[in-house]
Amino acid sequence: MSNIQSQIHVLARHFVDQVVEVLRGASLRDLVSHEGGSGGVGNGRPARAAASAAVSAPTSAAGPKASRATGRLPRRSADEIAAALDKIVGLLRKHKDGLRAEEIRSNLGMLAKEMPRILKEGLSTKKLTSKGHKRATTYFAK
Repeated sequence: MSNIQSQIHVLARHFVDQVVEVLRGASLRDLVSHEGGSGGVGNGRPARAAASAAVSAPTSAAGPKASRATGRLPRRSADEIAAALDKIVGLLRKHKDGLRAEEIRSNLGMLAKEMPRILKEGLSTKKLTSKGHKRATTYFAK
């Protein structure tokens, strides 16, 4: 090897050794957090979007935009689902003939992916009733 190549090789090897040393000293929580601080993801399992954002661009926020880009909805709490169900029940009380899921979605400005869980919850808690099958299902408020 020429002198320049050997110098570059030594510098690169030194750099790699330093990076490995820093990574060995860091905790998993530090590696996954957005800013390299002590903040965590929540349940101990790194989210896919947060993990890839921490590796590719540590200063970018991996919020709902990142989860939407992958096609998945952000995790919703029971309170958020109950609030959405209350909106649907209020809408259906105004329409005595009932509405189909796509009509409910368009009236409330919701995503199609949000609907099945909320409608299933409404049917299981008996806040909603349904008539019909598949796309022809009409929902009514009790």
